[in-house]
Amino acid sequence: MQRTKFGEMACSIARTLDVIGEPWSPLVLRDVWVGMSRFDQLQADLGISRKVLTERLNHLVDQGVLERRPYDQRPRYEYHLTAKGTELVDLLMVMTSWGDKWLAGEAGPPVLYRHHACGEISRVDLRCAHCGQPMHAGDVELLPGPGSAA
Repeated sequence: MQRTKFGEMACSIARTLDVIGEPWSPLVLRDVWVGMSRFDQLQADLGISRKVLTERLNHLVDQGVLERRPYDQRPRYEYHLTAKGTELVDLLMVMTSWGDKWLAGEAGPPVLYRHHACGEISRVDLRCAHCGQPMHAGDVELLPGPGSAA
């Protein structure tokens, strides 16, 4: 079965899904972000098959989200977020905020965020880059952009 090529669509959501839409990819990025950089660490934490993990890592490297760095004389690599990958973690933080609100249950969120700048425990808050006001789905109007489909 051939996979739909979302990256060719004139939609930023579809293009992003082409990079991280497979369910293991965000979890691999999460683990690399928290400091698990070696294949065996990732495989053990995720319980993912070696074949699937290899495919996911290769895809994320090909997409420029992760980079490989050799750490041994044998061809062994550590995986690190690129600038592009680090910005994707911001997206994962928004997903986490939604999951904490709607799915955490009585136990509460499994992870808390301490903001380096102020030292306080906080949460992700979407704000307008221009005025600084909160910005949510009901607060915006969609307009055609320069890359919109004709």
